[in-house]
Amino acid sequence: MFPPWTSPEAAAEILQRGGIVAIPTETVYGLAGNAYDPTALAKIFEAKKRPHFDPLIVHIAAMDELKNVAAEVPEVARKLAEAYWPGPMTLVLPKTERIPDLATSGLSTVAVRFPNHPIAQKIIRLAGIPLAAPSANLFQHVSPTTAQHVAEQLGNIIDGIVDGGNCGVGVESTIIAFPDGKPTILRPGGITPEMVKAIAGSVEIHESKSNPKGPMLAPGMIDRHYRPQVPLFYGPVPENAKLPAGTVRIAFGNTASAIPATLNLSPSGNLQEATANLYAFMRQLDKPENQLILVDPIPNEGLGIACNDRLRRAAIRQLPESF
Repeated sequence: MFPPWTSPEAAAEILQRGGIVAIPTETVYGLAGNAYDPTALAKIFEAKKRPHFDPLIVHIAAMDELKNVAAEVPEVARKLAEAYWPGPMTLVLPKTERIPDLATSGLSTVAVRFPNHPIAQKIIRLAGIPLAAPSANLFQHVSPTTAQHVAEQLGNIIDGIVDGGNCGVGVESTIIAFPDGKPTILRPGGITPEMVKAIAGSVEIHESKSNPKGPMLAPGMIDRHYRPQVPLFYGPVPENAKLPAGTVRIAFGNTASAIPATLNLSPSGNLQEATANLYAFMRQLDKPENQLILVDPIPNEGLGIACNDRLRRAAIRQLPESF
């Protein structure tokens, strides 16, 4: 069957047998497998064409399950979990022996979160195991926010897709580590720095840099990531730039431009609406007839920090002289 649509109940059975299934979460769709099973984890890496130096996020469906995944939980991490779980926040914690090294790229820490999506929670509970679930797309491509997005890239090579509608947040979770006990954001997402600071009292933001000589500190930290096939340029367009005839524009708010808006992330300038639309709009314009995607500047505050992070990684550094 293509696409391999399936129910939560059938998905749980597939996962118990060592298969891999795309499931909805509030952030993006994840490609899930048994977090305890190295063979299932290997299937995830193979399906996504994901390098093994990029660790996976393990998903749980109850606070009590954290002890099966994390060997230690600092007090500040526990406070953040109590405040924002279930939700779009991933905590990097020392792992238990039950979590295979393949899930963590050999690191002694594991990235874990409790998703705030009823279908994801139901599947985890029915399966009775924590699920490793990176975004359900090919490595470095735009993450999926609908089941159809998953089907377009992975529908013929995975064991099932559970359709849970559109993802509400629209970008991946905030990842927080605790070096020296201090909360540090490794990847911005739906939980903003201000929200972390409100609970923890302080927060640092790590500037992500790729490290091809070793594993990433956490998932999704590679510099070139979330990229459509059509070149994407983010920010103010340089004066006298030569734009191709097939230029399209993703606008934000009422930003003035000589290029008509093809789509608008949020006509009212609402960052939550913009974040939810970002990946879907990038995918919608990623078509052969388009030669260049322009994206308007987005305020670097609140959820806009996560949008800027993804767009900087997706964007080309400068406009080509010719197309």
